[in-house]
Amino acid sequence: MAMAGAMGFAAMAMAAPDQAAVWNGKAAPLATPWTADVSPEHALPDYPRPQLARPSLEHPQWMSLNGLWQFASSDSLGMPPFGQALKGQVLVPYPVESVLSGVQKHSDFMLYRRLVDVPAAFVSHGQHVRLNFGAVAQDATVYVNGTQVAHHSGGYTSFGADITSALRPQGPQEIVVAVHAPVDGANVMVGKQRLKPEGIFYTAASGIWQSVWLEPVAATSIAQLDFTAARSLDAFTVTSKIDGHRDGATLHVTAYADGKAVGEASGPAGQPLHLAIAHPHTWSPEDPFLYTFKATLTHGDQRDEVTSYAGLRTIAIAKVGGRNRIVLNGKPTFLLATLDQGYWPDGIYTAPTDAALKFDIQKTKDLGFNTIRKHIKVEPARWYYWADRIGLMVWQDMPALPNGHNEKLSDADKAGFRSDVSAIVEQLKGETSIIGWIPFNEGWGQWSIPAAAELAAQIKQLDPSRLVDARSGANCCDTKGDPHAGDVIDVHDYQGPGLPSPDATRAAIDGEHGGLTLGVEGHVWPNTPINPYGAVKDRDALNAGYVANTAVLRDKGVPKGMSGSVYTQITDVEGEHNGLYTYDRKVEKVDEAQVRAINEATIRAGAQP
Repeated sequence: MAMAGAMGFAAMAMAAPDQAAVWNGKAAPLATPWTADVSPEHALPDYPRPQLARPSLEHPQWMSLNGLWQFASSDSLGMPPFGQALKGQVLVPYPVESVLSGVQKHSDFMLYRRLVDVPAAFVSHGQHVRLNFGAVAQDATVYVNGTQVAHHSGGYTSFGADITSALRPQGPQEIVVAVHAPVDGANVMVGKQRLKPEGIFYTAASGIWQSVWLEPVAATSIAQLDFTAARSLDAFTVTSKIDGHRDGATLHVTAYADGKAVGEASGPAGQPLHLAIAHPHTWSPEDPFLYTFKATLTHGDQRDEVTSYAGLRTIAIAKVGGRNRIVLNGKPTFLLATLDQGYWPDGIYTAPTDAALKFDIQKTKDLGFNTIRKHIKVEPARWYYWADRIGLMVWQDMPALPNGHNEKLSDADKAGFRSDVSAIVEQLKGETSIIGWIPFNEGWGQWSIPAAAELAAQIKQLDPSRLVDARSGANCCDTKGDPHAGDVIDVHDYQGPGLPSPDATRAAIDGEHGGLTLGVEGHVWPNTPINPYGAVKDRDALNAGYVANTAVLRDKGVPKGMSGSVYTQITDVEGEHNGLYTYDRKVEKVDEAQVRAINEATIRAGAQP
């Protein structure tokens, strides 16, 4: 959202926020119900990658490296020292700016160090050891026992390395991670992060901010499995990526429904497989049914086994009543969404616990929404797991380049953005919940109007199975203009809602509207001006305003052929108090029954042909 920034600011928050001590005794600026659950012994201990688990989701063979690491900030990124303790400490995987990290301060350059005893079972029988990172912002170079094993650029994508050859025969293994985090000081994906947060831009989140773990694998192993539903909704296309030598390797995949085998397929590793499903059961928000899969990769006498899951669903644009509409599994569906920015007062970019991560998604469902717009941020794999399981469709934004730099972007900046977009699509295109991609929000980082069409075509080539919203907010705010590309027309209208009509090739949605503002004393981010746009006087006014706003979508938007909307937003964030929940997730600011009733009525109306 951008329209808020022009509306001015109100006075500072009136009351001290609800504080609590974190694991090291520091006071959280604003505590959540899960702040006190975090400790060095309990730092996101859940298995980080549910779609590729070894050997099962219930009993995965892996070793979490979340917890206390040695830490030091520095003025530059030279060769790090090895075999030397660092003076500070940080709790991984919380960004260094967060109170949960224990650091609570930004650094452009930083070092992480940890000594690890690798279990003997991890290296027995010819197995290899992989070191995995969910995400590190922005550039990371990883060393094991002084040997560089990985270098990765991009703060929103996962990476890993086979570290077997760098391991010592016995004793502790030294892992060092050197990080460069320029945030908005470089033309890289940053989303809403700013070194000087204000208005609609928030605190930065640098360093290791998603889980780190070790796992033993075969010399030839499965790196990724994606399941794409056939248009006929009776089969999956299975695609795989393989680590190691795949020549002569065979992949066998079995699908299960409620524990019963319902299909299987085999073929050369790395080649697409057609997996027909007996008695197919589709996925939808009303019935988020997930198939589970067992995949076995065989290479000579080696075997690699993983479990996975996916839902059988399609998303498309189709003529319904003479208008272009979004159809889920061939049926017209109104995608009623909240804007979800994924910020936390204690963990900034990182939810304090898995229960917290699940909370926002579950509450979105409880309030009667069927979709989430994940706003210019990529979440950890477990967030999408919960969206898949709970049953929410997801518009996935690309994290924006810093706004206001459009005319200053170099060819290298543009190439970097294109590359990062491709990496994100490749990483997430196996997620059932994601039904569409949004490369640009309100023109931020969009160097020209044709750039939106270019990125839409790039994404469509990588993933033709989903929708592309080439530009959310064609009427606002940088490099304005409709690119006449992608699958949807998208306007922003505060308070709105906007009521665009489908055109000859595209469906129509309101990509952002609402934003009714109500601060709750004692539950606000401290020392931050409140943006008062859309202010209402109390909870009753917020309820009435939300119901009236959504009724316009039901009564006027649906008859115009609209296919969806995005209400701003599910929770408050720092200086924005336009959430349905407070930033600390302790106060639900609306009447859940009233909101759910109008939401369900709007979705029902939008399902009619």
